Parts: sequence; C-alpha cells; structure tokens
Amino acid sequence: MTELDRVLGGGIVAGASVLVGGEPGIGKSTLMLQMAAQMRSRSVLYVTGEESARQIRLRADRLGVSNPKLAILAENQLERITRLITPGTVGDPAPYQVVIVDSIQTIASPEAGTVPGTPNQIKYTTFEIADTAREHGVAVFFVAHVTKEGSIAGPRTIEHMVDTVLYFEQSDDETRYLRASKNRFGSTDEIGLFTMQPRGLVQITDPNSVFLVRRSGSLPAGVVVAPVIEGSRVLLVEVQALTVPAKGGISRVFSDKLDSRRVNRMAAVLEKHLGLQFSDHDMYVNVAGGMRIRDVGVELALAVALYSARTDRSFPSATAVAGEVSLAGEIRPVAQMARRARTASEMGFARCLGPGSVRQGESGTPVNWDGVASLEDAVKKIFGAQNGRSTG
Repeated sequence: MTELDRVLGGGIVAGASVLVGGEPGIGKSTLMLQMAAQMRSRSVLYVTGEESARQIRLRADRLGVSNPKLAILAENQLERITRLITPGTVGDPAPYQVVIVDSIQTIASPEAGTVPGTPNQIKYTTFEIADTAREHGVAVFFVAHVTKEGSIAGPRTIEHMVDTVLYFEQSDDETRYLRASKNRFGSTDEIGLFTMQPRGLVQITDPNSVFLVRRSGSLPAGVVVAPVIEGSRVLLVEVQALTVPAKGGISRVFSDKLDSRRVNRMAAVLEKHLGLQFSDHDMYVNVAGGMRIRDVGVELALAVALYSARTDRSFPSATAVAGEVSLAGEIRPVAQMARRARTASEMGFARCLGPGSVRQGESGTPVNWDGVASLEDAVKKIFGAQNGRSTG
C-alpha cells in the first residue's frame, strides 16, 4: 500500500511498534485488514478484542481480500497473545512476522487488574506486547480510539512506548488522511490519502483532483490556488476566505484547516502595509478538500485570499501563488519553488507568483515563476496597479 508505506517512512520495520489512532468508524480496522491481506509473503496474526473471528471473515469477504498466511485470533488475554508470538524454542524465528492488535483498549492482564481499558491496563499491555515483539523481530500494530479532543484515548505515555504514532482523520467528505505525529524510522511530514468506497479504502493516486475545484469561469472572490509541500510531494490546494462585518464590533476568526494565528497575522500585515481594515470584520478561512495545511508557503495565498475577499475582487483563474510573508510585508523564499511551479504548470496554471529570490542552495527560479518583493507588489501584479494600497 503505497500511501501507508509513504507515511511509515518506506515500509514496515521488523520489531517496530506502530500505534494507529482514529475516531470510531473511520476505517482503522479496514485499513489494518487490507494491509494484512497485502502482505501475502508474510505470516500475519490479527488479534481482535472487539469482534469475533467470524465477523472479521465476513468483513474480509465484503472487501474481497484474502491471505492464506493471515491468522485471526479473538482474544482479550495478554498472556495468551504474547505466548503466541514467542518462538517455541530459543533461537527459532517468531511464528508471525506482523501482529495487529485491534484494539489495545480491549486487552487485559490479571497483573494490572481485572478491568480492561483502564490507564494502568493500557500502559502494561502495550509495553508487554511491544517488548515481546521487539525482542523477536515482530512488527506490531496497535489500533486505538481517540477522544473528543482528537488525541488517543488512554495515558499519553503509550505514545512514548511505541516507535510510530499514526492518526487517521476524515474530512467533510469520504476522504481519509493518514498522518504521523511521531516516527523513529521516517519523516512526520508525509500524508497518506484514501477514500472510503463500498469495497474498502482506496488509495488516491491523483491528490490534486481532491483539493482543486474545477470551474469553467472566473474564480469567486476570496478563492486562491496555492502549491504547498506536504512531505515529499507538491499538492495544489484551494484556499478560501470570506470576510463579513463583525457583529458587536468584535472580530473573530473561524479557521480549523489553517492555524487561526496565521490568519490573524496575515490580516495584520494587510492592515499595516495595504491599509485594509480587518479589525471590524469576521474572517472565515477554509481549505477545499478538508486537509490541514502547515506549509509556510501558503501564507502568500492566504494573504491574497483575504485581500480578494475583503475587496470583492476575483483572483485570476490561471495563476497560483506561494511564498512566506514577513511582518514587514516582504515575500520570503520558500522551499522547492521549481517543483511547486512545475506541478502547477502540469495542472494547467500558466503562472506561479511568489518570492523573487530562491533559498540558498537551490537552483534558479523556473520560467513560469513571477517573482515579487513585497505583498503590495504581489497585489498589484495580480489585481492591477490601481489595487495596491487601499483606505477601505
């Protein structure tokens, strides 16, 4: 599974322990079962504490997956699980190369009490299984639920006991995002993209089809396209902004896909250097497709989107923008500008607008890159010379 391998850092490491968290029903068990079915050259043990072996078989039949080397064990007792993954004789290989525990909250041991799911039980069972698997070179995946706050249920110490922590998230549609918040064997910047279909999770091979909205005419005011870096690939995303007069004279920011502090900072730069008033307006910011963006290169697109929404002027449909915006209103270089411009060009964007200089050590700017020195220059190039500083 290319998308899962990407987030793991290239694949599964022998002896590694991976914690996979997500909301109930998001597809954690489906992902694990599909992964287990893909590893036809590996012996896999799927430990289910929430379902019967028959239920797992019914799901596998519905998904159309199978693996003759996949064993299903319906068990909640820690000692029986560790006994199964331990070689019978010292020096022998482990009977299973990959173990999936679904979910860790259902596993219990008399050594840690009688009730499964308590903080002490989760810590004890996670450590014992991970330690046994590491000793015998067995890769283990723990499935865990998340709380209302979005963090993995149970004590945070279990995240320190494992090598990798993955979060499975869902956007407003059927798109699923797999992210790593901790990874000893790879980057935490990669993202895996899936969509839930009747036959299970399907990998998204063309991410830009998810995040770009194709329109026949001009873009609405407040909509800007930005090439952003997510891990090892460039994604073109649509940044959407809306500004309305604040009720009661107190402005608010509504943004969950982009950091609200970044939105406030871009609004302050626009107010200081272009004379636009945002302190009496509510600001709504969104990213089409529902993905959270952390790349600093999205700042110029965010600033331009806020300007477009506040002035009600449409952004050119064949242009994409990327760049970091300083507090002085300067456009600073961003990483991999050539790749950003090339990806935008492949998607039909004739011009990329951003910083006029490149980062030290990178090659020169690409042909379709239009460099600007300041946010005011960017606004003039995009919306026309008369649309720079405003008193609105």
